[in-house]
Amino acid sequence: MQTIDKFNFSGKKAFVRVDFNVPVDENFQITDDTRIRAALPTLKKILADGGSLIIASHMGRPKKNPDTKFSLKVIVPHVSKLLGVNLKFASDCMGAETAALASSLKAGEALLLENLRFYAEEEGKPRGEFATDEEKAEAKKAVKESQKKFTATLASYADCYVNDAFGTAHRAHASTALIAKHFDESNKMFGYLMEKEVNAVEKIMKDTARPFTAIMGGSKVSSKIEIIENLLTKVDNLIIAGGMTYTFTKALGGKIGNSICEDDKLDLALELLDKAKKNGVNMVLAVDAKIADNFSNDANTSFVKVDAIPDGWEGLDIGPETEKIFSDVIKNSKTILWNGPTGVFEFDNFTSGSRAVGNAIVEATKNGAFSLVGGGDSVACVNKFGLFDGVSYVSTGGGALLEAIEGRVLPGIEAIRGY
Repeated sequence: MQTIDKFNFSGKKAFVRVDFNVPVDENFQITDDTRIRAALPTLKKILADGGSLIIASHMGRPKKNPDTKFSLKVIVPHVSKLLGVNLKFASDCMGAETAALASSLKAGEALLLENLRFYAEEEGKPRGEFATDEEKAEAKKAVKESQKKFTATLASYADCYVNDAFGTAHRAHASTALIAKHFDESNKMFGYLMEKEVNAVEKIMKDTARPFTAIMGGSKVSSKIEIIENLLTKVDNLIIAGGMTYTFTKALGGKIGNSICEDDKLDLALELLDKAKKNGVNMVLAVDAKIADNFSNDANTSFVKVDAIPDGWEGLDIGPETEKIFSDVIKNSKTILWNGPTGVFEFDNFTSGSRAVGNAIVEATKNGAFSLVGGGDSVACVNKFGLFDGVSYVSTGGGALLEAIEGRVLPGIEAIRGY
C-alpha cells in the first residue's frame, strides 16, 4: 500500500476526500473547525510537494441539489486562511465547468468542490417518496447505475486519490470507497489523519498490551450491543457506565427509581454478564450513584447505593465509591478505550464521574498505557475537562470508530488497503 509520506505529489492533481462537515451557526459562521484543522497536514504536504488539490467533502444531509443551507461555499474563506492559499470553489461537483476548473489547476493551487451529497449518487440511495416497493426498487437500481458515471467523473479530475475522511470510512459511498477502484495501488493512499485513526484502532484491537480496559457509556444497551459483544472477546476489564448502568442494575434485581432503563433488555444484560464470566472478563458495574429528583442541573441531589434509588429519583452520575473502583481498574491498565461518559456531564453538577475517569486515563497514559478516546460525548468530555493532550489519541471517527470496534470491515479502509 502506498503511503502519503513516501509519495511525491509534484506535478500531480490529488483528489482528497476530507470530512469538512463542520457545524455552522445561523449566520453560517463555523463554530468548531476541528475537522478542518485535522486535515491540514495532508493538504499542506500535497501543496508543499508541488501538487494541486481537488478537495471534496459532504456537509449535512441535503435532500436536493442544490440546497444553499448545506453549501460548502461558506467555509471557503476559513479554509483559505488555514491552508495559506486562495481556495478556488466549484459551485457544483459535476459538469463541464467543474472539469475545466480541475483541469486548469496549477502546482500549489487548490479547488474545493461543492457538497457531494447534493447528488443522490454520492450515497447511492434514491430520494423522495415512493408509492410501492417496486417503485423504490427501480429508483434504487437507477441511482446505482448512475452512481458509476458519477464516481468515474470524480476520479477523472485527478491523477491520484487520498482518503483522509475517517469519519465516513464506514460508508461505501462514491467518494469514500468506490472512487478508489479508478486508481491503481501506487496512486491511492490514506492521508495523515486517516492513517493515524487506522493505526490507533489497530493498536487497540490487534496489538493489545494488557490489561486491556474498555469503558462503555451511553444510555442504551441496545445501541452498544455489538460493540460490547465484540469487546467481551478481547478485553480484560469492561466498565459499564452511563445510562446503561441502570438496565444492568435492574436486571440484577436492584431498585432504580426513575432512572433510564430498557426494560426489554434485562435478559440481554444478564446474558452479557454471563458471557463476561465465561470469557474471564471482569465486568465492572457501579456500586453507588449520584441521584437527582429532576433531570436538571439545579435538581436536589443525593448519593445512594446504585440498587437502592428511591421512587421519584434518578441516577445522573456515578458516586464516589464507584469513581474509586473505576479509577483503580483504569490506572492498572496498559490499553484503554473510552467511549461514553459516566453520567450527564453536560450538567456541571454531574461531571464528577466522567472527570474522574478522564483523570485516571491521563494518569495511566503517563505511566505508559495507550489510550484511545472516541465517540462524540467522550471527545466532548476530554475537551471540557482540558484532558485532550493527556491521552494517547482522540478519534474524530464517531460511527466509523464504533463500527471498527464492533469488528466490521470499513469500506473506506478496504478500498485503499484491502484485507
